Amino acid sequence: MHQTRIIFMGTPEFAVSSLQILVENQSFGDPTLGDPIEVVAVITAPDKPKGRGRKIAYSPVKQYALTQDIPVLQPTNLKNPDFLEELKSYEADLQVVVAFRMLPEVVWNMPTQGTFNLHASYLPQYRGAAPINWAIINGETETGVTTFMIRHEIDTGNILFQDKEPIYADDTAGTLYERLMKKGAKLVLRTVKAISQNNYALTPQEDISDLKPAPKIHRETCKIDWNQSAEQIRNFVRGLSPYPAAWTELTLAGGEKKNCKVFLLNHTDLAETDQAPGDFATDNKSYLHMRAQDGWLAIEELQLEGKRRMMIDEFLRGTAL
Repeated sequence: MHQTRIIFMGTPEFAVSSLQILVENQSFGDPTLGDPIEVVAVITAPDKPKGRGRKIAYSPVKQYALTQDIPVLQPTNLKNPDFLEELKSYEADLQVVVAFRMLPEVVWNMPTQGTFNLHASYLPQYRGAAPINWAIINGETETGVTTFMIRHEIDTGNILFQDKEPIYADDTAGTLYERLMKKGAKLVLRTVKAISQNNYALTPQEDISDLKPAPKIHRETCKIDWNQSAEQIRNFVRGLSPYPAAWTELTLAGGEKKNCKVFLLNHTDLAETDQAPGDFATDNKSYLHMRAQDGWLAIEELQLEGKRRMMIDEFLRGTAL
């Protein structure tokens, strides 16, 4: 019975579920569970200062790996000869990548069975760094998870397995993230078992003309454009909630302008007026309505800069507009 030696590469919370399911299914000594697998090492991002105290913080993947006594490698340069020698010493059959950085060929081509990646979209759509956010921003009703073999061009390798997931009308990036994290972990385990048993087929990604990208999201990307339709803005806010969060500029009662993160808003039936997109209406007690291009939206949860996150009634009790 052959043991599949695995090196796992990942950094954020999203990757922990996939690592955990592999660790929990290391099937030594139980032939009914199929060929045994073993996670022999983890590669994750270097430790970095975090928060106001700037204390050194471990990545979520490192935190979990340490609880399981799995060796952790944290290279700053993936082409460093010393790192490559150490990586080679683990004699991995397979490398599994979940939410990690781009790998050089010398790394992904090292294991005998190759290197596969889990991506949080139904490829070929939403290649890139932020597939969950962009699927919601664009108003999609369905997405998924995909495992594929890594090659040079990012997120373009031959597909191993896929699983679809609906996007509900009240989903945020946060709620969809949780479901795809769990669904993705199951797909990773299925993929590892299939590869260890040499029971899989590779499918080239379809050549689709209207591919939708999922580029990295920056702060300037997150500013709300009130000239868009109410539905576009609602999807935009959902797709960026809770992180990094859409934002707008609010003018307070004294004329001071402050930036404000918006986590939740919904359509509202406010009588038509001649107000322009970006104008607001409020009773300074229970509601704050913002004018979009074709109607009004009620902000329900927000965070003024320098303040904590609040529901709208609590916010209005302490802030005059």
